[in-house]
Amino acid sequence: MDVGSNAVFWQEKWERGETGFHEAQANPLLTRHLSALDLQAGAQIFVPLCGMSQDMVWLAGQGYRVTGCELSDIAVRGFFSGLGITPVIVEAGPLRCFSAGEIRIFAGNIFDLMPDMLGPTDGIYDRAALIALPEELRRAYAAHLLSLTGPVPELLVTLDYDQSCLKGPPFSVSEAFLRECYGDVYAFTLLESRTVEGGLKGRCPASENVWRLSPLSLSS
Repeated sequence: MDVGSNAVFWQEKWERGETGFHEAQANPLLTRHLSALDLQAGAQIFVPLCGMSQDMVWLAGQGYRVTGCELSDIAVRGFFSGLGITPVIVEAGPLRCFSAGEIRIFAGNIFDLMPDMLGPTDGIYDRAALIALPEELRRAYAAHLLSLTGPVPELLVTLDYDQSCLKGPPFSVSEAFLRECYGDVYAFTLLESRTVEGGLKGRCPASENVWRLSPLSLSS
């Protein structure tokens, strides 16, 4: 699947309202483990492929500045509408930037987001981006993310299961894959691994893993 086909796939998901992956509250894995990144108050946290995630609201409430990037305009508008907020909208190259208070979201393809548009970033929270992409795009995404932020502390949530059991998304992402993509710049710590109750989509056993990615320059 190429970038264009993947974009169409997710756009149509939002248009049809097939958003069972959306959570109405902050993810408990985030609330339990964000402190592991040891970020200062006011730090800028990037949330790639953020959808309408309430995780961004929680992060802002903890005193952080939050920047998301989301392909679907429907999702971005729905996020701010759900908060009863009218954001400021400005053109940002091929993207549009919606902002209000401590939260801004770039609407458009993340591969069109450039470092000068994003600005300095202190940390990353990736719960739904890496696992949303098929393998070939996952590699391109990992490289693009590093080009956007450089190696900064990251809280990463992945799924691990037998990919032959389920087509995905969400996709299975192994530790070996993480080390292949990020091993040159990050050290890895598994903070939590839990069994997905009832199996992934009720069809196959899976574990949900929470990783702390620490820049080697900071962990050495």
